[in-house]
Amino acid sequence: MKNTLKEALRWFLQAKDDWLFVQWIHREGVFFDKGCFMAQQAGEKALKACLYGLGERYVLGHSLFELMEKLKEFDPSFGEIADAGRRLDRFYIPTRYPNGLPGGSPFQVFTAEDLRQALLDAGTILDLCARFLKRQGLPSL
Repeated sequence: MKNTLKEALRWFLQAKDDWLFVQWIHREGVFFDKGCFMAQQAGEKALKACLYGLGERYVLGHSLFELMEKLKEFDPSFGEIADAGRRLDRFYIPTRYPNGLPGGSPFQVFTAEDLRQALLDAGTILDLCARFLKRQGLPSL
């Protein structure tokens, strides 16, 4: 397996682990802000895995939407789920920092509904990334 495919696998497996953690948080019904952030992280890591799978050596940036813009050149399906990336992008800063919000603190502002949608969006992204990476030659994910 090429080094970039190995790196893709490392990133995707971490994305899956993050997503499993988000599922646990959702089941427990606690820490909605942290769960939303981890859903964003799961999506980001899965998308970066796809770029590594294409042979990229350095993948920078945190915007899921921007990562999808790069990937849709190789697979238009990434453009079809861009709304999931846009929604998750909203959780990158405000879920962690009180000054990322106009008022309140993240633990007070984010809700179970936010987490439910974040979990669905991250799952959509991970599903597409798993299919994409299989086509790039990664083993069953």
